[in-house]
Amino acid sequence: MSTQSPGRLEKILSSGGFAVTAECGPPRGASADVVRKKGELLKGLVDAVNVTDNQTAIVRMSSISASTHLLQMGLEPVMQMVTRDRNRIALQSDILGAYSLGIRNILCLTGDHQSFGSQPDAMNVFDIDSMNLIRMVLTMRSEGRDMSGFELNVPPRMFIGAAANPFADPFEYRVIRLAKKIDAGADFIQTQCVYNMDRFKEWMRLAREEGLTEKVHILAGITPLKSAGMARYMDRRVAGMDVPEAIIKRMAGVAKDQAIEEGLKICLETIAELREVDGVHGIHIMAIEWEEIVGRIVEEAGLLPRP
Repeated sequence: MSTQSPGRLEKILSSGGFAVTAECGPPRGASADVVRKKGELLKGLVDAVNVTDNQTAIVRMSSISASTHLLQMGLEPVMQMVTRDRNRIALQSDILGAYSLGIRNILCLTGDHQSFGSQPDAMNVFDIDSMNLIRMVLTMRSEGRDMSGFELNVPPRMFIGAAANPFADPFEYRVIRLAKKIDAGADFIQTQCVYNMDRFKEWMRLAREEGLTEKVHILAGITPLKSAGMARYMDRRVAGMDVPEAIIKRMAGVAKDQAIEEGLKICLETIAELREVDGVHGIHIMAIEWEEIVGRIVEEAGLLPRP
């Protein structure tokens, strides 16, 4: 079995630390400079950086290559992998390749349907779903075998992540689905953006009652708001998003030139409240194409310096 040491994110979470992750969206092109510029904005501020995998079903630089560029800069990537585009052979091959390049974290996702992207006529794959992908990575890691039972000379010792949405309906099923992902092998969970704190806290309470917070590291999602329009759009047009009317009114109640500052205040208040929630082990800041705000968020939230 592999004797490779765990990555930074795994070490921080395993030691009981409060982790901070962010996101980096690869470019619609082959320029590594775009990835490096985003990486420079995040360096030293977070413990790991999620690298999205053709998000919103639009062709972008691959998650593996963008993750490798970040690694070369000294950043630790969380390579996202969606099942939309690959069958089980390609998924396993990419996992082995990613691990050989030094990538130690993976976030297992189903992926946005191609009908929502720029090439809706593309054929999807969905050979397996995200739950099966989690289980597959665990099998490769713990048993040292691929899905056919073939022994791997160096098993990929990946730290396995999954996504969770506490705000989708039916609410009662949210914790059941969380439990299934943990049973499949998830080591950490990154949630949908938290705006409805009451609902999030209820989800966490139910997770604690089931003993789930003892089995997995939960990182709560954070997305800073830029305007009341953004808040309304996310609430009404983004599936599974829950932005309370009080938040929308608060954003609408300030002058336009003060909206970003008000959004930052809401963000910082949310982080402070999340740090008091039993079972929350970190935050995941989703500020794609706004990476420059991450520094202010982590500094003003009192999360610097990173360990």
